[in-house]
This record gives sequence, structure tokens and C-alpha cells, in this order.
Amino acid sequence: MKNIGVIGAGHVGLVTSACFSKLGNKVICCDNDVEKIEKIKKFIMPFYEPGLEEIVKESVEKKLLSFTDSIYEVVKNSEIIFIAVGTPSTSEGKADLSYVENVTVEIANSLKKLVEIEKERKIYRLIVEKSTVPVLTSEWVKKTLQLLSPTGIEFDVAANPEFLREGSAIKDFFNPDRIVIGVESERAKKIFEEIYSPINCPKIFTDVKSAELIKHASNSFLALKISYINAIANICERVGADVELVAEGMGLDKRIGKEFLKAGVGYGGSCLPKDVSAFIHIAEELGYQFNLLKEVQKINSQQRLLIIKKAKELLWNLKDKNIGIFGLSFKPETDDIRQSPAIDIIDLLKKENANLKCYDPKAIENMKKIYPDIFYSYDPYEVANECHLLIFLTEWEIFKKLDFRKIKEIMKMPYIIDGRNFLDYKNLKSIGFIYRGIGRKVE
Repeated sequence: MKNIGVIGAGHVGLVTSACFSKLGNKVICCDNDVEKIEKIKKFIMPFYEPGLEEIVKESVEKKLLSFTDSIYEVVKNSEIIFIAVGTPSTSEGKADLSYVENVTVEIANSLKKLVEIEKERKIYRLIVEKSTVPVLTSEWVKKTLQLLSPTGIEFDVAANPEFLREGSAIKDFFNPDRIVIGVESERAKKIFEEIYSPINCPKIFTDVKSAELIKHASNSFLALKISYINAIANICERVGADVELVAEGMGLDKRIGKEFLKAGVGYGGSCLPKDVSAFIHIAEELGYQFNLLKEVQKINSQQRLLIIKKAKELLWNLKDKNIGIFGLSFKPETDDIRQSPAIDIIDLLKKENANLKCYDPKAIENMKKIYPDIFYSYDPYEVANECHLLIFLTEWEIFKKLDFRKIKEIMKMPYIIDGRNFLDYKNLKSIGFIYRGIGRKVE
């Protein structure tokens, strides 16, 4: 058992805290949002993630997991401290590191307070970057700790980037493709080997800078694959080919792989858009123009416009047309709408003065905060009723199980746009729908 502290109770921090406690460690999770902490103590999770609430309850009952708003409590009781605070994009697209900086200063002040109160000089702490940060951030963290911490305090700064996908984060923690760890000392390496020993996967030890780069390089490459197949989808539409078949043929090549070769409305969420933008700015600050990633961003934005183009091809004018939006979260199994394609598409449809009706199993309340004036319902058939067009933007499994015969009967016009190419278009056609996908050849 190790004493672990996690600063930040967002998606990464809370999942990391719960999973480390599940492994038998004693974990303290900290966040400066007192209201959030109090809700978590009552087992009210701040976001939807399958399996998370159950692990939190179990670990709290076993006294392996606790929550606080005091960084000092974390520093006092934890040998290993993960920094898992947000690094949102600035207006320029850079990573905002102010939260990381503030936490680093608080850790240093807490170490100073600990020395004054405990009169103990033999203190070692392993400070770990869990947040996605630009390369060289570790140098600033280390410099700040050296400057503000008491003389004699021993610490290491490490990088352990997360690769947790929303909707499958618990599974990803316990069954990862790899664990990336950037360290500066054998002492830190041995601690990581111990805390990750229960997890059977490749563990990649690097220097800290390489570990920081691996996260941005990985996410940007995934975004590149998505934009690449979307570019192929646009070519498929122009020649009458089927992007699903093209992707299948490409994906069977082991050098390419089938993952992330799924054409659609483009990527969203809190990671890929932010990390691609941050990586472009990291490169520019280092004197390199990452034009390849700029094109990735451009293609991704254009996919939203493609949905509007298809809607106009079906309905001619969108003004006063009833359009149902199925799927608001950026991906299934989450309530996260950050950078969701649905936001851009709703905005574009509102500008066309369409009447919008929206349904999502988990994300309605979050979308209401942005668009409170839209009609929402947890009944998909109420949303479909009297619609001229349905647009599917998230590939929730529950959408495949809808009674489409009933839906066709209650719609004004039988039009469907499948923004994720996940519906059974042959079945929909047999029912009488006019179906449009992304880059698909519909016979």
C-alpha cells in the first residue's frame, strides 16, 4: 500500500483516485471546489462515467479513499502527489498552465508548513504531472518547488500522462495499452514500478520531457487519422465510393490499423481539440510550423458544415423546419459536451432559423446550460414527432434499438442524416427512410 494524493477531482483526477484506491492504496483526492467535494462525499458524481460511483463507494467504505479541499492535507499524508488539474485552452489556443502553477506553489507552501509544524526535515515527495501539459512544464514545476520549498526537502518531478477515454476510463485504467512514465531518478522509478505492479501491460520509462511529448504526439496523431478518413469520405461522396469499405480495406493493413478510421462529423471532447491546438503552439514556440496539424483542424471544422449542406439538400430551406438532434455528448457513454460537434451544428441550424428538438441519454442538462431555449426531451419519440429531419450525432447504442417504424409514422418527412455512419441504413431504407451518411454509397 502507498499513500497517494491526487489534486484535482475532474474526470482524470477522480477516476485516477478511485482506481488507485481500488488497487489497495490509501488515496486522498483534493479539489478547491468545496461544493464538488461535498457532493462526492455523498456519492454524487460531478460527471457520468460508467462504474465510477460504485468504486468510489466501495473504496470510501474500506477507508481507502477520502476527499478534501486542503492541499496541505494531501502533502502531509501522501508520498506521491499527482497533479490532475485542468489545462484548458487560452483564447490563442495555448494550454493555460495557471492551475498547474497555482497547485505547484501550494505544494511548496504546504511543504514549508509541514516542516514548521512537524519539525521534520527528512521529507521526500514525488510530484507527478498527470494533467496534459506542454513539454518543458516539468522544468517550471521543478524550478518553482526548488525556489519556494524549505531547504533540505527532497523531491522528484515526474510525468505520467493519462490515456483515459471518457466512457471507458475505468477499463482504460486497469487494462491500458501502455503506461508512460517520465522519471529523473531510480527512486522515482521504483515507486512507479510498485504502484503499477498490479497492472499487466507494457510500462514505458523515459525522461520527463519525452513523456510530456508522448501525450500530445499521441492525441494529435489520433486526430490526424480522424481528419484523414473524413477527407477520404469527401472524396468518396464525389465519386460514389463507400468510405466504410475504404476504411475496412485500409484498417486490415497492420501498419495502419482500423482504430480511428471512422468517418463522421469529426472529433470533439476535452482532449483532442485542446491537445492539437496546444501542440501547434508548442511547435511554434520552438520555431516549427506544424502545418499538418493546422490542416487537421480545418478538416475537422468543415465536417460540421457538411451536415448543414446535407440538410439543405434534403429540405431545401431549413427555416421553420422541425429538426431532431439525436446525441449531444461528443461521444457515447458520457455526459461531456465540451467541443461536441452537436454544439457547432446546433449553432448553425439556429442561424438557419430551424426549430430544434434534442434528445440524449445523459447530456441534456449540460446542453441546456448553453442553449436553454431549445426543446429537450428524454423521450426520443417525442423528439421525433412532427420532425422533417433527424440528425444523429452521437453513436449511442440505444439509438440502434429505437423503433424506427414508429418514428417514420410520427415524422412529417422520412429524412435521416447519420453523422456517425453507425445506423443500419439498409433497414432504414426498407422502412421507407431517405438516408444520408458521411461518405457512404447508399444503394
